[in-house]
Amino acid sequence: MPVEPYFVTAAGLEKLRARLRQIKEVERPQNVRDIEEARAHGDLKENAEYHAAKERQSFLEGEMRSLEDKNGRARVIDPTQLDGTRVKFGATVVLLDLDKDDEVTYQIVGEDEADISSGTISYLAPIARALIGRDEGDEVVFMAPNGKRSYEIVEVRYE
Repeated sequence: MPVEPYFVTAAGLEKLRARLRQIKEVERPQNVRDIEEARAHGDLKENAEYHAAKERQSFLEGEMRSLEDKNGRARVIDPTQLDGTRVKFGATVVLLDLDKDDEVTYQIVGEDEADISSGTISYLAPIARALIGRDEGDEVVFMAPNGKRSYEIVEVRYE
């Protein structure tokens, strides 16, 4: 069974790797110290600090496994190596909202890189899925969580 790639920009991969280092080098060692300190307090059955530290350990191990898996499946897309007027992963797209007559700009990035407040959207988001493969000048209609939306692709950049 083929392994599904984890698409990400170079900046997104660096953030993923930085978080993994943070867990391995800082948070996990601190958690081990917290568990040891809580053990020193005696009876483990009624030791809330111990149970909280063990729960935190489980959370950190799960997050670390997830990050390692994503790192192993990472397929880095460098938008600066792309060009053209067709929307692809990594594109920065200027859109005209045909309902509000406003322009918005989004960059299409990996699922964990998306942050609408900074203008990045996941390639899995409904709007991104509607945009990918389309060209400048195309009108795009899709179903958003709050209903049908219509945009015109004004510009596609790769930066």
